[in-house]
Amino acid sequence: MKIGIISDTHDDVEYTNKAINIFDKNEVEAVIHAGDIISPPIVKEFKRLTDKGVEFFGVMGNNDGEKNGLKEAFQFIGGNFFDDVGKFELDGLRFGVYHGHVIKKSKKMMNSGKLDVYVYGHSHQKDPGEGEIRRGEKGTILLNPGTAHRPSETYYTIPHYFREASVLVFDTKTNNCNFINL
Repeated sequence: MKIGIISDTHDDVEYTNKAINIFDKNEVEAVIHAGDIISPPIVKEFKRLTDKGVEFFGVMGNNDGEKNGLKEAFQFIGGNFFDDVGKFELDGLRFGVYHGHVIKKSKKMMNSGKLDVYVYGHSHQKDPGEGEIRRGEKGTILLNPGTAHRPSETYYTIPHYFREASVLVFDTKTNNCNFINL
């Protein structure tokens, strides 16, 4: 099963739609959003995938303030919305999703041994490196797609807050993770 993984869209509708096009082209069967969506219209863009039967899962990030609107948008597209932490099963694997902004909580999920795959965001940095698999202390596969927001120059934030924009396609059969730049 191919799963599209995205995070930190930060209201960038153009790059969100680029990501959706990539997921569609790669024929993913599910999409996981690891938070910092920002506003409900971004969620609604995924309807063109859910209308094709693609499952959609998402959690709130530290910048997501419009909780009720996000819930309604997830309902509109038939998605699965989790406030803080999402736990579910796909293709026989136990997934955990958390935005990752509280490091202690994130590390606990990474190393609990209760998950097969842990998806997180927040840092805007890809994890693992290209073609690698990184695991927690008890074997959990760790995946961070980076940010799906367009690269933007910053003057006072080093390193740059919005680096290279990317998403991830994860294959549950091979454990292959393919980063795709937007």
